[in-house]
Amino acid sequence: MKEAVVLLSGGLDSTTVLYIARDRGYRCNCLIFDYGQRHRKEIRQAVKIAKRAKCDYRVIKIPFPWQGSSLLDKNTKLPSNRSAENMAENIPSTYVPARNTVFLSIAAGWAETLVADAIFIGANAIDFSGYPDCRPEYFEAYNKLLREGTRIGLEEKPITIEAPLIDKKKSEIIKIGSGLMAPYGLTWSCYEGRRRPCLVCDACLLRKKGFEEAGLEDPLMEACYGRAKG
Repeated sequence: MKEAVVLLSGGLDSTTVLYIARDRGYRCNCLIFDYGQRHRKEIRQAVKIAKRAKCDYRVIKIPFPWQGSSLLDKNTKLPSNRSAENMAENIPSTYVPARNTVFLSIAAGWAETLVADAIFIGANAIDFSGYPDCRPEYFEAYNKLLREGTRIGLEEKPITIEAPLIDKKKSEIIKIGSGLMAPYGLTWSCYEGRRRPCLVCDACLLRKKGFEEAGLEDPLMEACYGRAKG
């Protein structure tokens, strides 16, 4: 069976990618990061999702002590109520410097040890917050790095970065995941780690927009508010 390492954050996109990888016949090894983010709720949800999918998983603690992001510094205000146009044009304070580069490097180490075929990541460049390390150009560059900078790459069996959601709207992602029975009720998108989603951060707004455009109810909103929050 083909092997893959899947970056699993506990969010909607990474959960969808996990179920895509499974559907493509990969044995999935989930990589969950505890990097000092504002809350641990997404980590707990990621573990639940990996267990639901019956996948091996590792939780890696790798704090980013230099802060530099409102996802790391609780004293920095999170952006709220941003329009889709503003998200596309401005990199927000929630951007964590070099986060995907660090995460993918660790994933590459595990993948090379497993002699895996691919690393899956739920990056998206359509309905997203404008992060520079979620663009197709970034992953093209990283795939070249894996070909040139790993033994497995030089031996002509390179690991590839798979970002199957990179050109998908959030509504399309939700429809794909729903078709694969991804457990969206277990996912957590909100940048806050409270009992219920805040509904105003970028992640909440993009999630709400996606479910509305997909014409589906969000099981997390039903669980938290007793109905789909509209």
